[in-house]
Amino acid sequence: MNLVIKRIFTKVGNSHNVIVVRSINTETLSRWWYKITNQKPKRRTYKADIYGPESYEVYETDEKIGFSAYCLLIIPISAFALGTWQVQRLKWKTDLVEKLKTRTNFEPIELPENLEDLDTKEYYPIKVRGKFLYDKEFVAAYRSLIKDGKPSDAYFSFGSQSQRGYHIITPFKLADRDLTILVNRGWIPKTMKNSPEIQKTNIQDEQEIVGILRLKERRPRFIPKNRPQQNMWYYRDVDEMAEKGNASPIYIEMVVNKNLNQYPIGGQTRIELRNEHLSYLLTWYCLSAATAFMWYRKFMKGIPLTQ
Repeated sequence: MNLVIKRIFTKVGNSHNVIVVRSINTETLSRWWYKITNQKPKRRTYKADIYGPESYEVYETDEKIGFSAYCLLIIPISAFALGTWQVQRLKWKTDLVEKLKTRTNFEPIELPENLEDLDTKEYYPIKVRGKFLYDKEFVAAYRSLIKDGKPSDAYFSFGSQSQRGYHIITPFKLADRDLTILVNRGWIPKTMKNSPEIQKTNIQDEQEIVGILRLKERRPRFIPKNRPQQNMWYYRDVDEMAEKGNASPIYIEMVVNKNLNQYPIGGQTRIELRNEHLSYLLTWYCLSAATAFMWYRKFMKGIPLTQ
């Protein structure tokens, strides 16, 4: 633009007019920028140059970063802090899963004489000896099959019938003391709920079993209450289960059967916990970087966000 103006007025022979037109052109653009961005124009004086012997003035944008602009930094700073918090949560959750796996691989221990010690023994394998009371047995519906501590692949398929079923909860009378506990013997498919094949696997004699100790589970938010009369157990309420089975509130989950083709299938202890902290921290860090860049572009460079 300036080159064109120079050529036009050079032919006319009036270099002063070049200065005037150039100043008007630049000042108009500066005022237009001020209207769009609400920035305060700054008048700057330039010395004479090749366009003429006299000095001239133009408007430049010189936005002053105010308090409200600095307040907007709360967004990227807060997002960065939340991302850092999720890093800590990810480490905590990963360590917790490894801790649970280590516990489940311990050598089986005897059931403590002092039952209050059980509060620190969750996920430890417990060895007990006694008899199952099959006449007081009940089922917990609906459960997915757990394999290697994780829900089976069909757990995520809609309308799957083969991997949905029941957990069989059977009271177990101990041989060495007057105490009856609850034992989750394992998983069966829905089609075998009342099947005679299940009863054939029942051992009437005294036996020794090993199970993973589980404590009472608090009802998760938005999860309905259990309905013991309908055998609808949405969460593990050991007290309610013990009342239904006429047993003490001690609950173990039998380890994997040696013969996996035999129902019920043991090893229904879920070790893998929900861990989405990696996706959370990536989300927060990306949000922090994006908003910080937008702030720098808008208030440091003076570039509108729409450009």
